[in-house]
Amino acid sequence: MKHRILKSIAACLAPLLLLSGCMQGDVPPPESGELIQSEELSGSADDRLILPEHFALPYAPGLTLDPITCADGMQQVIASLLCEGLFRLGPDLEPVPCLCSGYTYDPDTFTYTLKLRSDVKFSDGSPLTAADVKTTLQRARASERYGSRLAQVASLSAADDGDLIITLTGPNTAFPALLDIPIVKAGTEKAPIGTGPYCLAEEQTGPCLTVNPFRKGESLPTERIVLVEAGDQETMLYRFTSHDVQLITADLIGTDPIGASGSIAYQDADTTILQYIGINVNREPLDNGAFRAALNQAIPRAALVSAQLSGHGRAAAFPVSPVSPLCPAEEDPEYSAADFVAALAACDYTAERTLTLLVNEGNSFKRSVAEEISALFTSAGVPVQVRALPWIEYTAALAAGEFDLYYGEVKLTADWNLSSLLATGGSLNYGGWADPLTDQLLANFAAAEDRVTAMARLCDRLQAQAPILPICFKATSVLMQSDVLEGLTPTMAEPFYNLAECTVRLQTK
Repeated sequence: MKHRILKSIAACLAPLLLLSGCMQGDVPPPESGELIQSEELSGSADDRLILPEHFALPYAPGLTLDPITCADGMQQVIASLLCEGLFRLGPDLEPVPCLCSGYTYDPDTFTYTLKLRSDVKFSDGSPLTAADVKTTLQRARASERYGSRLAQVASLSAADDGDLIITLTGPNTAFPALLDIPIVKAGTEKAPIGTGPYCLAEEQTGPCLTVNPFRKGESLPTERIVLVEAGDQETMLYRFTSHDVQLITADLIGTDPIGASGSIAYQDADTTILQYIGINVNREPLDNGAFRAALNQAIPRAALVSAQLSGHGRAAAFPVSPVSPLCPAEEDPEYSAADFVAALAACDYTAERTLTLLVNEGNSFKRSVAEEISALFTSAGVPVQVRALPWIEYTAALAAGEFDLYYGEVKLTADWNLSSLLATGGSLNYGGWADPLTDQLLANFAAAEDRVTAMARLCDRLQAQAPILPICFKATSVLMQSDVLEGLTPTMAEPFYNLAECTVRLQTK
């Protein structure tokens, strides 16, 4: 009976609100870190917000909180409050030192020597050691979540002086951007002990997070976070909508987006997840670089993100996020059908056949973007037909090269290594792009000290040849009970990135 009730509630809530229109309150937040306790916020008798007695998060008690092996979603959110990495990715997706106080890089041997902070302790009072970091990174190398990003690691060792030494198989001057992996004290993986702002505790009322007593000089907005059992998405949504918990994370433009109603606010976080149009460069007329460049110039990216993706993303003309300091500064031109027609005429294009654009039928947002692009191209004289396929058939068609165009999505690593997507023989290079100059520019970027210049040169080549057509970098979303948590700036890996600067409002006891 309970399962049927929850299922009915979730089904009724789903279509009500995709949260694209939610707004933060107009009242300026209190001073950073202040914990406000009041009966309720001011307002009419009908719209007053009843504040919770405590701040709570959903979790699955039967699943691990080990950040290396835990499930995606809220288990990761809780783990991010328990454990920290050598580096953190900031809002600009650049690495910021955290447990690491500094490092050196030897470009001849591809070796990083990382110096750990001497003032850091785990939440049980024991000091952070290079051996603990090494153990976590070794587990990460073998994990599904982090294995591919650490594939370039040849060896890990803990030096006698406490430094951590990492040797790579090849050059990568941005490797620290891959080291935001949360570190767990060796031997505590079942009940992870980390260096984060909170630690796990068990009280009479149940499990919770309490302040890590070994972090000094940090003021947090709440000393206790209650953990509420919610082992599946239906239960989690019910807990959130009923305000049993005050925060969840969601992909609001995913294949199975959630809906929720009531006093809810959201904050988007920029990610490295690129959505793009892939091209089979071995088929006419797509084997013509000038034709591909004309298509690339004719995509109204900002309008597509706003209208078709409900604003949950950033329009991008290059395969590097616009928030990154590496992204070339270039505004996306407004769509002009006349300019598109002129560009097509300049490359001697004639419409001899209808092009097929593949898309995963399970994602309505991607289908909407694909349909809009198809209509724009077709109206300008490039006939394109969308073919929506189930996921298994879609991926099989990509692997077999049975397409002209496809709507793709890939989570890039934060070092902006584009080789799998654009290098000759790359694992995600379904379009068959093979260009020696692109390969050289990719290699130059990996080894570059001046990464901004190296990326600009790579992007110049990609814009001229257009082997893919970038659309946007999608956002992930943090959903919150309105006016309970204020001042939050989430990042891709840390929904509570600036927790110490936030304000939590609770009832007066």
